[in-house]
Amino acid sequence: MASDRVLSGMRPTGALHLGHYHGALKNWVRLQAEHDCFFFVADWHALTTHYDSPEVIGQNVWEMVIDWLAAGIDPSRAVLFLQSRLPEHAELHLALSMCTPLGWLERVPTYKDQQEKLSDKDLTTYGFLGYPLLQAADILMYRAAWVPVGEDQVPHVELTREVARRFNHLFGREPGFEEKAAAAKKKLGGKRAQAYEDYRVAYQERGDAQALEGARSLVAGTQSLSDDDRARLLGWLEGGRRRILVEPQALLTETSKVPGLDGAKMSKSYGNAVAMREDPASVTKKLRQMPTDPARVRRTDPGNPDNCPVWQLHQVYSNDEVRAWANQGCRSAGIGCLDCKQPVIDAIVAEQKVFIERAQPYVEEPRRVRDIMDAGCERARAVARETMKDVKDAMGLGYV
Repeated sequence: MASDRVLSGMRPTGALHLGHYHGALKNWVRLQAEHDCFFFVADWHALTTHYDSPEVIGQNVWEMVIDWLAAGIDPSRAVLFLQSRLPEHAELHLALSMCTPLGWLERVPTYKDQQEKLSDKDLTTYGFLGYPLLQAADILMYRAAWVPVGEDQVPHVELTREVARRFNHLFGREPGFEEKAAAAKKKLGGKRAQAYEDYRVAYQERGDAQALEGARSLVAGTQSLSDDDRARLLGWLEGGRRRILVEPQALLTETSKVPGLDGAKMSKSYGNAVAMREDPASVTKKLRQMPTDPARVRRTDPGNPDNCPVWQLHQVYSNDEVRAWANQGCRSAGIGCLDCKQPVIDAIVAEQKVFIERAQPYVEEPRRVRDIMDAGCERARAVARETMKDVKDAMGLGYV
């Protein structure tokens, strides 16, 4: 297990908008400086709902990756790769499908929710039902410790944890396991071995969560252990079986909710989005036409910022001084709506200028993007192959 590894991905929907940047990419940029990060293009996931229009996926992939790079994702710090370029993802998905109860997939909250929202599409497919399991395979493949998600995605991480736990229970049996684990414990050295044993007893007898984390940190920090010994010690700690797949934790990230032009959540499908690399004239026109507090029929009518979508953008883009000016000016009718919008327009255009400048080299030389993804796929595959070897050996397929 990589104790600080982070895994996250995005479906290729094409050029990204400001909601993507402030809701996810800013967090990715921060995380890449603090963790071992793997970020992937979930192009197989795109087929779960767009299987009837695959021609758009290819172009969408490259537009999205350019936006990642424009946002500040650094391929020298994070591994960027394409899901479909690694057949190991499909292989692990298939392996996990052999032992995952059907009811676990049917109870995922987004399963019925998405069917209702996308009622114009036929989603009565195994691919759609099974996409949470493919998502679990994406995470478990890299033995990630952390998955950055919003609250609505926590059930997916919980499902991944259940899948890993069941897999380890079914396939973590090993002849002579306890003897091998005891031998691995001795390799910790006297004091560490005693600390491990104290942690193990505290967790198994009293359910001490802090003892569990202490033991995990101790095992992860012991460099002299082989991967097999480390897996045995972690499995012995948690109940007597070898741990093959790692249960990840949800990393709840603080996200800035960027409203769309109508005040609803920003989404291309709602027609209310501003792209990360949109032309300044287009941005200005869109924001100047944004609806405001409906109570301000005339310039002299006082308004309430709480009823205005532009005020929500001020929360993201303005400092305290500008927000105080906008708040007071709106309530007193001291400023007009166009006056209120201008600082937001200026801030968004300035932010996008950076994106456009960073993206330009890749727009002019698209081969650079493909080279980055080629290199990232090779780095990701090295990890994926190790995981699949362990999975196959555990499932009795190591003879192949």
